[in-house]
Amino acid sequence: MSRLAERRAFNRQVAEGLAREPVGPERLPADTSARRFHAVRVNGAFDYDREIVLTSRIRRGAPGVHVFTPLRRAGNDTAVLVNRGWIYSPDGAEADLSGWRDADTVAVSGWVDRFAEPSSRPITASANPRGVHRLDFVQIRKRFPYPVAPYVIVWTDSVAAPRASTLPARLGTPDLTEGSHLSYAIQWFSFAAIGLVGIVVFIRKTRRSSMIRPEINGRPRI
Repeated sequence: MSRLAERRAFNRQVAEGLAREPVGPERLPADTSARRFHAVRVNGAFDYDREIVLTSRIRRGAPGVHVFTPLRRAGNDTAVLVNRGWIYSPDGAEADLSGWRDADTVAVSGWVDRFAEPSSRPITASANPRGVHRLDFVQIRKRFPYPVAPYVIVWTDSVAAPRASTLPARLGTPDLTEGSHLSYAIQWFSFAAIGLVGIVVFIRKTRRSSMIRPEINGRPRI
């Protein structure tokens, strides 16, 4: 039940953030907890030469990667990493990104997500120099020759045909279902109730049988 309460609190945070009026990066809250899931809109030019991929991302049972491309904004030295979506990768690590490009100059609408907690462990996932297995901000920002914002933007704009087959699949918004926590709670409470009833029945039967003793001279002794 505590897990269910945590999931409901998370869903409220996501829903409230996505319901806010989209703002530019410069108007996002300074507080990281209030900034996460906030609706955002930003214009800029993608730096495809320095994009990276987050490995081992599954979509509909297929292996792949998430493509993160730095977005350079006019009049601002700080780039923002944009999660452009998922593309297929046979091993979940290697990917040829040259055929998966949006326009050079774009208008991105989406929501703000955070980086992973810093760690001393290396983030390189494979022989692919672009691949990382976790988004560690301290380590990732060293990969770029310019400052990088301490958050990422998940691009949610849908991709219209016929370009849908040549662009990363957008991730959309987070899942707001409650998961299986409630059904698990009901299941285990039911098991507990069945166990308690079974114990009561067993004790009553044991007591009744102990009250009847073997027959003496053809008559039961009670």
